Amino acid sequence: MKEINQKIIDAVIEKAKQVCPASLALIGIYGSVATGDEYEKSDLDLLILIKDDEGWQLGTGFILEDNQVGYDIYCTNWDGLKYDSECHHAQLSKLLDSKIVYVNDQKAYDELLKLREKTKRFLESDERFDRVVDLIKNAKEYFADLYLSDDLGNVRKNAFGVIYYTLDAIMLFHGDYYKRGSKRIFDELIEKNIDEKYMEDIKRISKSKDITEIRNCAKNILKYTQNHTYIKKTLREVSGEIADEIKGTYEEMFSNWRNKVEEAARNEDTVSSFMNMNNFNFMFSGILSELATDDIDIMGEYDPECLENNNFLYDKCLEKYREIYQKAGVNVVRYKNVDEFVNDYLGQTGE
Repeated sequence: MKEINQKIIDAVIEKAKQVCPASLALIGIYGSVATGDEYEKSDLDLLILIKDDEGWQLGTGFILEDNQVGYDIYCTNWDGLKYDSECHHAQLSKLLDSKIVYVNDQKAYDELLKLREKTKRFLESDERFDRVVDLIKNAKEYFADLYLSDDLGNVRKNAFGVIYYTLDAIMLFHGDYYKRGSKRIFDELIEKNIDEKYMEDIKRISKSKDITEIRNCAKNILKYTQNHTYIKKTLREVSGEIADEIKGTYEEMFSNWRNKVEEAARNEDTVSSFMNMNNFNFMFSGILSELATDDIDIMGEYDPECLENNNFLYDKCLEKYREIYQKAGVNVVRYKNVDEFVNDYLGQTGE
């Protein structure tokens, strides 16, 4: 280790002894200094684990004029490490790879090792895919803002958001994390057999002065990430096992939107037809997406020019769903009139 880095570490240890001797748990190094990828202007990345709020006073930031290198001495508490262990991002090197160079609390060191093992198990589990979904949602928010702005600076900032979250999504999808810093990101992606077009679009954004080009590249990046991280669901067969889960949903679809779609057609109200068909689509396609059966592209077939056709489309979907009902052993509940309903309803409650 360079003498300058050792002096900084020694200073932190001495400072702790002076102002908060019970606060400092341990110190580790990560980043380029730990991986051997440093150069003359590399700073020092430290894991300074503290046990209480007194330990925050160990943190500082400064610039050394003789080598013109800036240093930010950050402290980390257990809450921060535990958050990292939940894999909300793929920048986990501080937690998982820090080389411990000083231990003031053996119990804390042992807990760190346990936390590392827990994190590795999470990365190997299917739970990580939930994090991937969340990261892609974040990327989509930045993508939306990218299109809402016509200012080049804002477009670039939002494009960075798309890049940042998709990078993490892709790495977590593979059950891994970034180990070698931003300058080695592409090297680590290549190891995952990521399409070069994805990386090329990132480079194009970094060089571009054209808003349209940046938007197109960001779109490519987001679409590639969604496709790359897609996991085909294990679809459930339509059988009696799903009867209790879907019971009442046919009647709900009919009640909520069937007559509203018909009314919209009579009134030539395209907005009402559009809104109600979309609401119906969310429920209908949401259920069918879990089942081993063909879906219907409701909004692809939606007809804004002849709203009457949407009545037929609605009925076609309901008929398909009735067949699913039947296959699952569920009957559509119908009554000739309200009196028949009341007699049956009260009879059921009276049993």
